[in-house]
Parts: sequence; structure tokens; C-alpha cells
Amino acid sequence: MKEICAVIAAGGLGTRLKNYKKNLTTKVLIEIGKSSMISSQVEQIYGWGIDNFVIITNPEFDELIKQDVRKNHPNINVEFVVQEKPLGIAHALLQTESLVKKFSKILFVLGDNFFGENPISDLENKNFDTFLFLKKVPNPEEFGVAKIVNNQIVEIEEKPSNPSSNLAVIGIYLYDTDCFEFIKNLNFSERGELEISDLNSELIKSNLVNYKILNSWWIDAGTEERIEELKKIIL
Repeated sequence: MKEICAVIAAGGLGTRLKNYKKNLTTKVLIEIGKSSMISSQVEQIYGWGIDNFVIITNPEFDELIKQDVRKNHPNINVEFVVQEKPLGIAHALLQTESLVKKFSKILFVLGDNFFGENPISDLENKNFDTFLFLKKVPNPEEFGVAKIVNNQIVEIEEKPSNPSSNLAVIGIYLYDTDCFEFIKNLNFSERGELEISDLNSELIKSNLVNYKILNSWWIDAGTEERIEELKKIIL
């Protein structure tokens, strides 16, 4: 596969975890093992063979996140960009355009998602512009769910009451750099954000999407319970 840049969305404040273990900063700086959540994620992705990173931060904790990552990974090429306003995950990705345009692929990862396998390990000869990564879950009604017809994703159903599958779209995506033009043409959602689900839907409509079902564990460490679960796995 051509050269990949890993982009990590680490700008969310994680307000549900504001007082977790006396946490007074941001979710991605919570200690989950030998280092913070964000530095642990950089280490995981680096282990997949990626050595170029862009981390999206927020104005309040930009400097603390930079200090943490640079301290723990002084020899990895990491750049930072600030999302000045919380206008959605796709909007966060758009802030990286000038930094990743020289790369052919973007591995976009949400800053609290961790994986038990290398999702891109066998995509070397795949030609699709976009890969979405799916995981079978017992509660698909709580996720964006992939509707698959004839081995193709035809739609993403957002938290459906009657899901067409148990395949959740999880927080890691492989994009071409043309994703930025798609983002620029998105409309803001009712909650005033550029939604990553809307980006994926537009790419599906353009027949640019393939998918891979992950078999190992996946943790979206957005709650105290899931952080404790993650600690048990990675310690």
C-alpha cells in the first residue's frame, strides 16, 4: 500500500470522564497503562508500520497533549493541528488537509478507540478509495450499522431500531486525500456539526467504499467501565 499518514482525532473534551481518577484535563491524557491514552494509541498505530502522524487537538489542551506525546515518542514524526471549534469529527479531519496532502492514504482514528489486531494488515493490494472497518456487536441499535447487499455496503443506518445487520461501523477509517473535497460539500447536521457518518454516506453513494470485518477485540474507551476494561487488556 502507498504511504499512509495516521490522523488521530484527540480534540474531544470527554466531559463524561472529567472526574475519572481525579482527571482534571482531557480524556486522551488519562493514564491507561504505562502512558496516557493518546501516547498508547500512537504506540499501537506505530506498531502497525505507520510512522507519520497528525494529531488533532483543541485549544484548551493543545500544549499538554503535545508535551505528553513528544515526551513519550521523541523519535516519531508527529505534527499537530488545533480544531478551534467543536464542529464535528469530519470537520476535525478537514483541519489536517494541508498536512496530509502529500500522502496517498489517511488512516483516521478516533482518539479513544483501540484494537486487538492491525486493521490494515492485509489491504496491500486493495484498490478502493475508502475502507470502513466493521465489528459484530450484540447491540447494533446503539451504533451506525452497515447495510450490506451483494457484499457491498449500500447504506449506513444510524442507531436503527430495527438494524439490518449486527455490523457496527467503528472508529477507524482509511481514506484517500480526496475525502477533503467531499467534506467541503457536506451540510452541517441539526446539531451543527460536519458528521463523519455523512462523509461515509457520500463516499458510499459514489461507489468508493470497501469494508473489512475485524475479528479481534475493539474498545471505544469513552466511559469509565470501558477504560477499566482497556487497562486489563493492555497492561
